[in-house]
This record gives sequence, C-alpha cells and structure tokens, in this order.
Amino acid sequence: MTHDALRIIAALNGKGGTGKTSITANEAALLAASGYRVLAIGLDPQGNLPLDLGMVGARTADGGSEFCTACLAGRTPSPVRDVRPGLDVISDGPALTDLAAVLVSRQGNGGGDATAIPAQLIRQLAVEGGYDMVFLDCPPGVEPLQRVALLAATLLLVPSKTDDASRAGLSLVADRYASVAEHNPDLQLLGAVMFGVNPAATATLARARRLMAADLGGDGLVFDQTIRHVESTAVESRARGRVAHELKADAAQQEPWWKGLRDGGKSGTRIPASAQTLAADYYLLAQELLARINKTEQQEDKTNG
Repeated sequence: MTHDALRIIAALNGKGGTGKTSITANEAALLAASGYRVLAIGLDPQGNLPLDLGMVGARTADGGSEFCTACLAGRTPSPVRDVRPGLDVISDGPALTDLAAVLVSRQGNGGGDATAIPAQLIRQLAVEGGYDMVFLDCPPGVEPLQRVALLAATLLLVPSKTDDASRAGLSLVADRYASVAEHNPDLQLLGAVMFGVNPAATATLARARRLMAADLGGDGLVFDQTIRHVESTAVESRARGRVAHELKADAAQQEPWWKGLRDGGKSGTRIPASAQTLAADYYLLAQELLARINKTEQQEDKTNG
C-alpha cells in the first residue's frame, strides 16, 4: 500500500459487544506485525483496548487521562510507543467520561462544535506521526466521543453480530454518519463485519448478510470475511493480553498436551487449539480490509482525476 492518503478507521456500532475492540486490537497488531506503522486510539470509557493489548500500569494504561488532558489543552496526545513493534497506542478508560462531559458543556455554552477540536488533533497526530493506519475504537454510546471519531475518521467500519439487537445498532451508525456528512466529506463507509458467528449456521449467516446489506444500502457493504465465535480463545486472549496471531505462535511453542500427564496436569492453562482458526479469520479480514481501502483510494483518484 503506497498511497499517501490519510487512513483513519473508526470501528463503530451503536450496541456493545459487537467486536469493535477485538477487531481494533487484532487488526492493528496484525498490520503492525506486517510492517505497517499503526496507531490505535481507544475512545471508550470502558477501557478494554489496553486489556486486549496487554498494557498494564499507569504509564501505559492510563485510563484515558492522556487523551483527555491533551484534548482539553488543545495539544496532540502522546501515544505509548511500540506497544508492539510498529504499533503505538493511546489507551482509553474512565477519564473519557469527563472529556465527554466537558465537550457537551462547552457546546452548550456557545462554544460551537467542541468535538471538532479533538477530531482535528487526531488527524494532526496521524499526519505528524507518519502512520499508515490509525484505528479508533469507539464506544457504543457516549455521543460526543462517537462524533469525535466520525469527524476525525476517513473510513468507517461497522462490526456487528447477527442478532437483531446488534443489527439495530446499524441504524444508529447511519444516523451518526448522516449527521457528520456535511462536516466531514472525507468519511466513507468501508462496510460491516459479522463478528462472533457460527460458521456452520449458514442459513443464519445468509439471512444476516442479506438484512445488513439492506440496512446499509448495498450488497457490497458487508465484508465476505467473518470472525467466528471462539469463547475459549477470546477469554484466553484477554487474560494474557495477546491477540489471536500471537496466541497462535504461543500455542506452537507449548509442550504437547500429553506431556502434562507427568505432573498431573499442573503445568498451567493451555492455549486452545482454536487460536489457529481465529488467527486465520483475522488474517483474512486484514487482507479484505486492505483490498477495500485500496479500492476506495483508487476510486477517489479517478474522481479527482
């Protein structure tokens, strides 16, 4: 990918538990491991992004304090460098609730669109840092922070489960998308990714794909690649602070399961074999993500002629 366009990807759905943080952490880490220079920014007061990336301690997982302080001071936030080689991170957490409250207050006091300032700072950081890709992990609620992400982003990714409640979150995304269109004409919809699926439930997947395409207004706006539901690997991933492709590598280094019989099975929790299949899902999603970004940029080049 040699195009010099700004690539800021907001992962957003109006419902929680749809895979926004998991997809952000895994894709950011995977692309960094592939040689891209990547920045991941957490915008959710729940603060799960640093957990997924194994960030511990006040220096790395600061609860969103750095982002909050920087935005209120009007300076670009300082990421934690090289959380993985090539991957910088700005962690999220409870401090972002305070930031959202201040943004609402400033706007209510005639300060214009207060969310535009943090959005501009994100773009400024993306340029100054020379990042190939910036991922924004958005909260399911907290409208001011969602708006910050949509004003900053150039690309919108919508993770969703196949149930009707998760799909209902798509309508909120559509509303938010429409509300910033005038102020951020750069923002384009990459599409929806089905998360936490059962690959064997082909009829359910086909129905969900059809309905999502209708919700989004086009068959091509649902990713072909899905992310399967693998509870054991997901739990182990967050517990270890290791994303799927790292768990896969770790699993390859552990002793064969039968050797644990010598110590009565006391050798510790084993990484499940399903880490390999989940890692493959995220790898294939990264391939499709890059292909869609390339297609979008090629279309822009033709339009701008």
